[in-house]
Amino acid sequence: MHLNFMGKPLDGFSEFATIVAAQGAVLLKNDHAVLPLRPEDTIALFGRTQIDYYRSGTGSGGAVNVVAQCHLLQALRERCSARLNPVLAQKYEQWVGENPFDNGGGGWAQEPWFQQEMPLQEGEVAQAKTISQKAVVVIGRTAGEDKDNADVAGGYRLTPDEFSLLACVCRHFNDVIVVLNISSIIDMSWVETPELRGRIGAILCAWHGGAFGAQAVAALLCGEITPCGKLTDSIAYSLEDYPSASCWGSDRQNIYQEDIYVGYRYFETFCPQRVQYPFGFGLSYTSFTLEVISAEVITDPLSFQLSVAVQNTGETWAGSEVVQVYLQAPQGALGKPSRVLVAFGKTHLLQPGEREIIDLAIPGERLTSWDDSGDSGHPHCWLLEAGGYCLFVGNSVRDLQPVSFAGREELIVPSVQVFSRHEQALAPSVAFSRLRPGRHQQGSWLEAWEDTPRRSFSLRDRILSRLPPAQPLTGNKGIHFSDVVQGHRCLETFLAQLSVEELACLVRGEGMCSLKVTPGVASAFGGVTDSLREKGIPVASTADGPSGIRMDNGAKATLLPSGTLLACTWDPVLVERLYMMEGKELQQNHIDVLLGPGLNIHRHPLNGRNFEYYSEDPLVTGMMAAAMARGIRAGGGIATLKHFACNSQEFSRAQVDAVVSARALREIYLKGFEYAVKHGGASAVMTAYNPVNAHWSAANYCLNTTILRDDWGFQGIVMTDWWAKMNDPVTAGEASVNNTAAMIRAQNDLYMVVNNNGAEINAGDDNTLSALEDGTLTLGELQRCARNILSFLLSTQVAKRGDVPRVTRAKFHADAMLADRGAIKVASVSRLRYSGERVISLEKDATYDLLLSASSAGLALAQTGCNLLLNGCVVATIQTHGALGKQITQKLCRIDMTAGNYLLQFEATKPGMVIDWLEFRQVTD
Repeated sequence: MHLNFMGKPLDGFSEFATIVAAQGAVLLKNDHAVLPLRPEDTIALFGRTQIDYYRSGTGSGGAVNVVAQCHLLQALRERCSARLNPVLAQKYEQWVGENPFDNGGGGWAQEPWFQQEMPLQEGEVAQAKTISQKAVVVIGRTAGEDKDNADVAGGYRLTPDEFSLLACVCRHFNDVIVVLNISSIIDMSWVETPELRGRIGAILCAWHGGAFGAQAVAALLCGEITPCGKLTDSIAYSLEDYPSASCWGSDRQNIYQEDIYVGYRYFETFCPQRVQYPFGFGLSYTSFTLEVISAEVITDPLSFQLSVAVQNTGETWAGSEVVQVYLQAPQGALGKPSRVLVAFGKTHLLQPGEREIIDLAIPGERLTSWDDSGDSGHPHCWLLEAGGYCLFVGNSVRDLQPVSFAGREELIVPSVQVFSRHEQALAPSVAFSRLRPGRHQQGSWLEAWEDTPRRSFSLRDRILSRLPPAQPLTGNKGIHFSDVVQGHRCLETFLAQLSVEELACLVRGEGMCSLKVTPGVASAFGGVTDSLREKGIPVASTADGPSGIRMDNGAKATLLPSGTLLACTWDPVLVERLYMMEGKELQQNHIDVLLGPGLNIHRHPLNGRNFEYYSEDPLVTGMMAAAMARGIRAGGGIATLKHFACNSQEFSRAQVDAVVSARALREIYLKGFEYAVKHGGASAVMTAYNPVNAHWSAANYCLNTTILRDDWGFQGIVMTDWWAKMNDPVTAGEASVNNTAAMIRAQNDLYMVVNNNGAEINAGDDNTLSALEDGTLTLGELQRCARNILSFLLSTQVAKRGDVPRVTRAKFHADAMLADRGAIKVASVSRLRYSGERVISLEKDATYDLLLSASSAGLALAQTGCNLLLNGCVVATIQTHGALGKQITQKLCRIDMTAGNYLLQFEATKPGMVIDWLEFRQVTD
């Protein structure tokens, strides 16, 4: 393989990502045109986050090694250094130098959500006002994998120090600008407090913008770019106002009692007065008018065509506007939200006075509801109930005008129209009540409750009646996988050659940081054993994550803006262009699959991983994910939709059961995935850690077969999340990481991951082969998953490149300059106890297998890692997950070594690993 470009970020990618970061920032407030900063404005910059600027969240979704990054003080100095308060800037630089960034020790999920603020005296702020006209206060927050945010000071709420800073600045400055460098929405009630109200002139929600997100913020503040982002979440006055507040955060079971009434669907239906900043809201430096100039109904099949004229009515600033279309459906027998987003479009950059026509096509299926009760007379169908349907156009869920069709603002559907019929799937077995509108009163609906429909079919009968037939095993007929790639032989004939042992290996991925693929990435799968590689099956690779390529060996890549920021652009075309470059960077690094995008719905504001996800709305989620999938594919890579489904919290994420109605799943939590499959051509899905209605996602037949494949027509690969659990697809019950037979029966194709070099020896001790022997799994089911994997591999770049599917070994040369005093002699088998760096010595050239035993005291999903080095060169990146201190033995790699001395070192990449011993085992060819 030609590896010259591995670890080198794609040219121009970071610069374009910075442009995108500016498009997703949301201007929440701008009284009296405080922003943009004028050329004559002098500026005092407050808050330590101006230097310790957050580029991304924590965990696998943000752990990208970058060549360079920028903070906000630096970015503003580049633009307006002469107007920045130098005394204040120097004070912050000195204090941050003496009080460095707290990363919680660097361990998995240990970084705090905020950084301690620099104390300032009243006199120091007063002094700053004597030489500065405007104040910019920067507030930062992070969040991430395996650790939710919390409703505490320094989490969802401001700290006392942050509030005191704001209050002090507001006492002395008339024009105060707040920049929110945050992962996801936080409490905003402080804006309305007496101490701050009236003095805070502008609030810019900048999110996490990647390595150079601060450059985007500086450009927005200085007026080089006009803000055009719109919220993809509702910001309520209180955390308790969110409908999931009372049924989120459990360690065992969360009842999704709010049902389809998530985010603005809830607030606009039941309590619009509880919203501080509405869904779809975002200000600009200019103003716009929206006018519906044509609206047409097409009857067969039902769809709508709207043309909306958008004009920049300002006199100074160019800007872009988002056109949003919402539905008001009749309550009918099923009950409906007052508003549902059904279409959106964004203008290009409009100059003052310029006008653009936005054409929007709305397929009738976006108006439908899912009947999981049969109350409409048509159970398990997508349908329109009889009654009046209204469309509204505007630039937020609150700023709307009705659409008129042939002089009428209401489209009458005379009787129920069924769009598609299905069978019951994924209904809960637990009895609970769900929310629905009751009586209409004073512009909103009173809350009412109804029994949630429960499962009424036999999962056992469905599964057993649809078992795939087994293909007779032929043994090795000499057919090479390249014969299938070139179209000379069919996949079925090739598949028939594989023994049951080879099939069992094929459904095991290896990782992390396998040397069979690009160093430092998340997994290798496909031809992971000698016999599979001999048949020509390529070794494909996956890498985290949605915000850029994570390589744990330290190799560099481009860090992208967060998923929430990307969604706030409301611009799928822009996102597709961005991820086309991501696809090219994947291809440049010989990585086949990116483990992203994340599509989980923002059910609750405290979910630690919300920054990776897009929105509380499934249409925005689905359109953004589809754009990302198309872009990556165009660039040469493949996107993975995750986490399928209902990964709505990080606390107890591998255990907590999402108990949710079939309707809420279809309309809210699965809808984004459906859009991405049908409109984005997505061909890879990762299941979630958690169970959905008692069945763990990785072994959930309704999720992975009935809905994903049978209903949506998905023909790609499904993989587990790393070290996921599975339970019985029929009886549910206890879950285990060993129950791959359940995974295979559900048609989750690939287990991620066993230890490197562990597939052939069944290092994970899974039950695939034993289940075949006792009849609880059939050969046809195993072959079905293998067929899915092989078919997927045909679409990967590694298959198209035709790389020789062989694992090469590196050669290391002794260092003649190393003194041999105290050197440890390495014999045919030498096990070295860990004691830091040391010098080892070989008497003659030899080939060695390296084995290692290590442990981590963390929980099962915590990740640790380190590099093993010989004479300063990386031999292997060692990675393990938490095992509560249990020793895990790994075969690392095979290397050639020349005679002489070597400096042996371990370099931590993620703290938490305890190395017990490293063994050199000589290989004789």
